[in-house]
Amino acid sequence: MSEIQRRVAIIGAGIAGLTQAIALKTKLKFHNFTIYEKESEVGGVWRANTYPGCSSDIEIHWYSLSSDPYPYWNASHGLQPEIQAYWIKLSKKYNLYPHIRFNTKVLSAEWDDAKQQYNIIVEDVSSGKRMSSVANVVISAVGILQVPKIPYEIPGLHKFQGTSFHSAQWPGSINLQNKCVAVIGNASSGAQFVPSISEDPSVEVVNFVRTPTWFNTRVSFFVSWPMIQQQNKTSKPRIPYSNIMKWIFANIPLVMRLHRIWIMLQYIAPPHLPVGDRALQKKRDAMTKYILNNTPDRYHSHMIPDHPPGCKRTVANSGFLKSAYRSNVTLNFDGIAEIVENGIITNTGEMLLFDVIIYATGFTCESYPMHVRGLNGVTVQGYYEAHGGPTAYLGTAIPDSPNFYLIIGPNTGGPTSSTFTAEVQVAYVLQLIEPVLTGSASSFTVKATPTDTYNAKLQERLSRSVHVHCFSWRRTNGTGKVFHSFPWPTTVFLWLLRKPNWDHYTAVGAEKWVWARRRKAVKNILKCTAVLTLLWSYFSGSAQRILYDMYKRLP
Repeated sequence: MSEIQRRVAIIGAGIAGLTQAIALKTKLKFHNFTIYEKESEVGGVWRANTYPGCSSDIEIHWYSLSSDPYPYWNASHGLQPEIQAYWIKLSKKYNLYPHIRFNTKVLSAEWDDAKQQYNIIVEDVSSGKRMSSVANVVISAVGILQVPKIPYEIPGLHKFQGTSFHSAQWPGSINLQNKCVAVIGNASSGAQFVPSISEDPSVEVVNFVRTPTWFNTRVSFFVSWPMIQQQNKTSKPRIPYSNIMKWIFANIPLVMRLHRIWIMLQYIAPPHLPVGDRALQKKRDAMTKYILNNTPDRYHSHMIPDHPPGCKRTVANSGFLKSAYRSNVTLNFDGIAEIVENGIITNTGEMLLFDVIIYATGFTCESYPMHVRGLNGVTVQGYYEAHGGPTAYLGTAIPDSPNFYLIIGPNTGGPTSSTFTAEVQVAYVLQLIEPVLTGSASSFTVKATPTDTYNAKLQERLSRSVHVHCFSWRRTNGTGKVFHSFPWPTTVFLWLLRKPNWDHYTAVGAEKWVWARRRKAVKNILKCTAVLTLLWSYFSGSAQRILYDMYKRLP
């Protein structure tokens, strides 16, 4: 590809940003891009979240890039260190490090319509020095899980004199031995690290649970078919891959890819039909039985949520329920009245002393974390606010934002691999930016009408789903618009993003591109006409011969 002084800026060196960079190099042979990363290493959430027990909820062979399967994963679900190592290895393989500006935070990107480019301001997080650059295309790969949510609404939070931190900011030097530890929250993160830190019997853990969580088993029988182990018998959170299995993955053609496809089909193949009350109740009963069968009797009256399964994120049980049997683990459902200098006072008035408080309270996801301005003074955050929360066309493009694209954007979440989602979006974005990078067009901007139409259908579907029946981080202010979930099957997402509907975009400086598309369309018509003509000639000739032979046989 000829790089006609065009440049791409990618914000974030997590899974989405690295996937985009690899695709630019391998699919478009384009190398004039920069990845801005505010931290000191690649990996995104897998660099940031180093808490004990941190692992993928999705089977690891589907959580890897389709272009780079890895045969040597240790178990069905990868732990943080090996996932981080995988992405570091890919960054080296594709020589991405020279493209990455670490410790560099993007402050703003503003579109210059006359020059058809973004003016970007970045800041060195160490020195505070600000620098400027330009890019014709900006790809936002910041994801949604990057701003830890601290529960400042709890009175006295700043009074605590011990050690306190968010699980996404786990101190590498922390030693919890012989400590009394309060864990606030028991959703995805808390449910992963509580079993790990409580393995040491000298660590006293009290887990404060405000809202019970729906748990299910992590591994299914279908995922573990190569190991010939049935999940319903073992109920292991992670099924180890033997050395033999790793060798088979590495050396016998297609086995690893077939294994990956087998996993993927479990998520995208099941029919997504309207679920009736009986089906929902059956699911609720099954999950209730699973939770109660795996927790101490003393907690049974508190463990079952009031909201329906799926309204909040269902947590894959990686040992949390079993850890509740440990003598050094206590689940507290009393609620927190106040945090004081040396502990926590519950709503029942009980004073509990702690050395450490860990906030497993999720992330702030409603706001876009930087200033991006497009046409007519429209900003990404302003557009979000005007539409009741994060909103985008196919979770990827925003009106009045030329050549600006989101990876893992609004309403792209679901029971699927985020790596797969990123790959689908990246393939879609490549089609949009290729004409720009080759000089055939200057910019593409999604139109407001198709964006509004798409989101109206999406929100109408979500309004009839379980997602509106509870307070959730997936909704604006907890109770408003559902901005995270994709309401249809993964196959629909794949279909919608298979190729751009160019009528939904406004093109600028695209005369060469338009003529190229017309020539291609004419060539395709001529090819089809030629093929049909040949087929007609063949079959009509055959018919004539058959009729002639029949005529000759007549007496």
